[in-house]
Amino acid sequence: MSTTAVEPRVGTPSPSTPASRMKALARAELTLLGRNKAAMFTALVLPAMLTFSMSSAAHGMDLKDTGLTVGTVLLPGSLGYVLLFAVYSALVGVFVVRREELVLKRLRTGELRDREILAGAALPPVALALVQCVLLAAGCTVVMDMAAPRAVWLAVAGLALGTALMCVLAAATAAFTRSAEAAQISVMPMLLLSMVGSGMVVPVDLMPDAMAQVCELLPLSPAIALIRGGWTGALDTGEVLGRLATAVAWTLLGVFAVRKWFRWEPRR
Repeated sequence: MSTTAVEPRVGTPSPSTPASRMKALARAELTLLGRNKAAMFTALVLPAMLTFSMSSAAHGMDLKDTGLTVGTVLLPGSLGYVLLFAVYSALVGVFVVRREELVLKRLRTGELRDREILAGAALPPVALALVQCVLLAAGCTVVMDMAAPRAVWLAVAGLALGTALMCVLAAATAAFTRSAEAAQISVMPMLLLSMVGSGMVVPVDLMPDAMAQVCELLPLSPAIALIRGGWTGALDTGEVLGRLATAVAWTLLGVFAVRKWFRWEPRR
């Protein structure tokens, strides 16, 4: 009894994978992001403008006995602005608009899984933010004659944790935001709280002890502290573990909120 091998049909599409599905969604989101002039301005221009406006205040700070320089005050703050505006604020708008336009609902009827939809939509803002962070770090290093980071892995860990947390909190915020117009308001508490209390404008080292202890527990504070510690090398093992634990705790809390309250259909 002979058997004949069956040759594969020419042109048969290969089965999709999570990576290919997210890549296709990310490509579509990148096209839409490029057409949104307001979002591009907020993501690309606003962090640089805020960093420049903060420079005069940083030069007027009393940094003696803190181990900080003007550069190590400004640079973590500028990267924090990127995380807030290019990732968090942008993604809240993306999730809300796609939900209200029934895009998320339609995507769920296909092969994409829930986490793939959220991750694919987040990829363009995250990639844009990471490129911008590299350029800002290089620019600040050259302009302010900063030394190389003493603990590069701390800065990388802070940036990675901050990016992941901003994506999760963006989805959680979108769950309670009714419209694209409301998204401009719903992001304000996180933006203001982070800029004031997370060490972006005024380092936690310069705050009174009681205030500093509270501010260290804010969502973005661990990322800013780790990024700054990457350049100064001033964080000991206990402080690093504490910052990492706080960042992970906020991320898990955000994931819980997304799983429980995120909506895939328009809010009524």
